[in-house]
Amino acid sequence: MVSIIMPAYQAATTIAESIKSVLAQTFDDWEMIIVNDASTDNTAGIAEVYVNEDSRIKLFTNETNQGVAATRNIGIHHAKGEYLAFLDSDDLWLAEKLDKQIRFMKENNAVISFTGTSYINAAGQMSKFILQAKERFIYKELLRRNIMSCSSVVVRRDSMIPFPKGYMHEDLATWATVMKKNGVAHGLNEPLLIYRVGTTTKSSNRIKSVRMTWGAYRHLGYGVLASALMILRYAKHSILKRHFIRSGQHKSTEG
Repeated sequence: MVSIIMPAYQAATTIAESIKSVLAQTFDDWEMIIVNDASTDNTAGIAEVYVNEDSRIKLFTNETNQGVAATRNIGIHHAKGEYLAFLDSDDLWLAEKLDKQIRFMKENNAVISFTGTSYINAAGQMSKFILQAKERFIYKELLRRNIMSCSSVVVRRDSMIPFPKGYMHEDLATWATVMKKNGVAHGLNEPLLIYRVGTTTKSSNRIKSVRMTWGAYRHLGYGVLASALMILRYAKHSILKRHFIRSGQHKSTEG
């Protein structure tokens, strides 16, 4: 079984579409754990509609806002599946995402895997740009450029670690730690994730994103100089990716 972890905060305008993309999966051996991070909009009410319609969907609500790392960890705590998949409450999966990815992981005996990513803006317009997934993606490459969109990642439960708390890109720090121990992440090079690019997400604020990437490097044990050098390389790839998403150019970020 696959446990799908969905943190949700102020997601009333997008969460229904995200849940529907799970319900549409051709792979049906899953449970979905939605953790509402003390939203003040109708996020919980919308989620409850689907909880009442499908017993595979479960909803938990934080009494106070905990942040995305702690909220994902709460979801992991309640998970029962052999595999853990992550889907943010504004992103979408193609219908065959889990079917193809779980089969791919079994064929490659993979501990952690990810897929390619396509992009949609807040107005629902698709970019022509696709972020490619590299078949074998190693730890040192991840430090230079993160092509592992969080909502595309699936990890074997027995190899998963808690997301670290603190001011950082918690997913980068987590995937890096899992990969350092297991050697490689396997990439399924199909855009099975549709990532929603918004104006209020942490990735849309460049200065904040740089600071959070710095926090991830420091959490991973790198010193000030090493972190600064890695930030420069990471920022280059990040800027290019944002340019290609906006321009809609068909450009791979490999290399």
